[in-house]
Amino acid sequence: MDNSNALPLGSAAAPARERTTASRIKSIFSGSVGNMVEWYDWYVYAAFSLYFAKVFFPAGSSTAQLMKTAAIFAVGFLMRPIGGWLMGLYADRAGRKAALMASVYLMCFGSLIIALSPGYETIGVGAPILLVVARLLQGLSVGGEYGTSATYLSEMATKERRGFFSSFQYVTLISGQLIALGVLIVLQRFLTTEELYAWGWRIPFAIGALCAIVALYLRRGMEETESFTKKEKAKESAMRTLMRHPKELMTVVGLTMGGTLAFYTYTTYMQKYLVNTVGMSISDSTTISAATLFLFMCLQPLIGGLSDKVGRRPILIAFGILGTLFTVPILTTLHTIQTWWGAFFLIMAALIIVSGYTSINAVVKAELFPTEIRALGVGLPYALTVSIFGGTAEYIALWFKSIGMETGYYWYVTACIAVSLLVYITMKDTRKHSRILTD
Repeated sequence: MDNSNALPLGSAAAPARERTTASRIKSIFSGSVGNMVEWYDWYVYAAFSLYFAKVFFPAGSSTAQLMKTAAIFAVGFLMRPIGGWLMGLYADRAGRKAALMASVYLMCFGSLIIALSPGYETIGVGAPILLVVARLLQGLSVGGEYGTSATYLSEMATKERRGFFSSFQYVTLISGQLIALGVLIVLQRFLTTEELYAWGWRIPFAIGALCAIVALYLRRGMEETESFTKKEKAKESAMRTLMRHPKELMTVVGLTMGGTLAFYTYTTYMQKYLVNTVGMSISDSTTISAATLFLFMCLQPLIGGLSDKVGRRPILIAFGILGTLFTVPILTTLHTIQTWWGAFFLIMAALIIVSGYTSINAVVKAELFPTEIRALGVGLPYALTVSIFGGTAEYIALWFKSIGMETGYYWYVTACIAVSLLVYITMKDTRKHSRILTD
């Protein structure tokens, strides 16, 4: 690299040279906390929909009300690709920090709208409209957060520890789920059912809005990444540049396909599976889900750090092979398990396998693209793939069950992981061929 070209940049280069490990960790922490808040807000909707469904919709059966709130949840999911596109463009143009700030603003407003919205009895059809608007904002936020935070964490970390630090994206994602579940358990303990239905359901959304303000404060102190500050001025539109990388785009789709389906199967869907298929109580399924999620969260940095030693590709291939071989046996055996510990160990075994994807998928995607389209290249194809495979996982699983062919879903998950395995085998190891050139 010709250093004479870098010297005139002075102000951009100097801070990066003087950046200490402590300043990197501070910026990574600020980015990660915001990610946790966003995922908390995202999952709180699903956790508390039982309590606020009748507030936003006219009198009717509880099933019909829940279906309407579920439909609005799906609308938020459909907004994620749009968020990945818009926020990716913004992050690649205005900076990673600016985009991460904007995504928290959107989530904060979305949560605040839900927390403060009058019910259907007060403003009529305006109530569900406000709920839709809030969920649209949250969908845009989460859709944009993934690609931008994956890019930021990967660019901010040093080359030697990039896998380790980028793994904290899933640490904070999972912790957001756990905190939402914890708030639900606490409120169920301290409030009566009537209070939860009347006004208690608003508390978690108010908490989310307040936490978003804290995240905004923390993100104000984040440093911009050196990769972005040193990037050259774009010579063409971002979308046109993105279309020059079809192989990388398809790699993101193939890489994500099996991983996201396995993730949603063993996390979001598993609680319902334990009740509806295995026959466990709701309390047992909740505690198993919480325990396995906590340990799953702790695994992410360990495997992320391992990828810094052995490479990304071997970790992904291990997930692909083990996921292809053991998905059907694990789910089939789980179907017949009657004990708490038996279910715990089987789900934990599955999540250990899935960690081969979740712990490093962010850094692998970031390492595929050049700086000028990195956030867009990571965020858009990922959001599309998650919407198609992750967002439909529960519906497809329940559909197979409804037609009496539940094992068909096991083979569907296996097939998707096998397709991803083909991608892992044929792709280069991004640790050795990374396009993140600046530490």
